[in-house]
Amino acid sequence: MRDFALFNQAIDSKLRSCDLVKLRVSDVAHGKHVLKRTMVMQQKTQRPVQFEITDKTRASLSKWIDQAKLSNSDFLFKGQTNSEGHNDQ
Repeated sequence: MRDFALFNQAIDSKLRSCDLVKLRVSDVAHGKHVLKRTMVMQQKTQRPVQFEITDKTRASLSKWIDQAKLSNSDFLFKGQTNSEGHNDQ
């Protein structure tokens, strides 16, 4: 489910991988409601980028957030091998 949500989010947002892995749940959702549109700051350019989140992606993100029991402050896509979560470098 994680990989499917990540894939869908990458297609919708066209973000670089470094920006995708730094997304937090709060960047794409408020409570249990996944947003239709959001804005994030790009790491490389330091410019905001706004993008829509399609119905299919919202559904996969919602399932992933529920399945992984993520809170708003959690990284959306934690590493698969690191039980501690995400290495923010």
